[in-house]
Amino acid sequence: MALKNMDRSRQARGKLFERAGYGPQETPFTVLHSEPGLNLRRFGDEQPDGPAVLLVPAPIKRSYIWDLEPQISVVRRWMEQGYRVYLAEWTPVPDEDDDFGLGDYGDRLLSACQRAIEVDSGKPTLTIAGHSLGGILAAIYSCLHPEQVNATILLESPLHFEQGHCCFRPLVKATPHAGEVADSFRQVPGAFLNLMSAIAEPTAFQWERMADRWLSLGNPQAMATHLRVERWTHDEFALPGRLFTELVESLYRNDEFMQGQLQIGERRIGPQDLRAPLVSVVDPRSKVIPEAALVPFHEAAASERKCLLHYGGDIGVNLQHVGVLVGDSAHTRIWPAIFRWLGEARD
Repeated sequence: MALKNMDRSRQARGKLFERAGYGPQETPFTVLHSEPGLNLRRFGDEQPDGPAVLLVPAPIKRSYIWDLEPQISVVRRWMEQGYRVYLAEWTPVPDEDDDFGLGDYGDRLLSACQRAIEVDSGKPTLTIAGHSLGGILAAIYSCLHPEQVNATILLESPLHFEQGHCCFRPLVKATPHAGEVADSFRQVPGAFLNLMSAIAEPTAFQWERMADRWLSLGNPQAMATHLRVERWTHDEFALPGRLFTELVESLYRNDEFMQGQLQIGERRIGPQDLRAPLVSVVDPRSKVIPEAALVPFHEAAASERKCLLHYGGDIGVNLQHVGVLVGDSAHTRIWPAIFRWLGEARD
């Protein structure tokens, strides 16, 4: 109960940032499809006749980090390239209908998105891009449905969990089975996830954020972005207990995806099942998602065409882990490189 109250307190603090003018400045969108746990957003009033892209956020906080403000909006970058842009907006799951796991998020709900996108756009295939835990879901979908994926883009996504390289592994090793934790909450509060992250990697989740605020003081635009990201960090919701358990046990503790042993429905999948052209973005400085958490999966993927990009960080992003979505250098270097590579694949 105390952690749930903390969730409400954090959300109230987030509203203060919004009232001060640091809320998201989102691109107009239409909700194309809705069901428990999901809204599918389609952006823009006039839809181009270009390829479709589905953006997949992490299922922890609100999705507008992809569309925080116009000059650093990943949504707008895709639209500028002529894509029909869709986003899987994860929503809180009702307590009476909360038995959602990796198969629901990585297969059932994303498949519902794909069907709605095909009806709306007439495109039977799409590019899929995921960040952080959203990258896990995008990779799962790509492995299960290669015939529907033109390309897969993984942005600082944890897909390989190795002792000594994963900051969360010591914490997971020292705690009981995640099912026991989930059972004590039913749905795991965002405040609990924040607390565990801060314990696992205090530098990235606490000290770097304070340093970024200090470094942003002389740059009004950087400070505005920093504060908008700060508002976003308070805008969270609970994780279904089953999803929390499967993330911790199947991935962080047992590394089943990398080993080709991740059970989704009746299939076992791994990097050998990912065959679409693949772009992966890593931050060599990151302790949250180090290179070792993504590069081995990238190298093991069956994709014939691959691209590995390195993000070097920005001032004004608050949390470096989201810099690839909101950082100036990400929008001037990383995203143009991704679009060039995708363009070469289409030519």
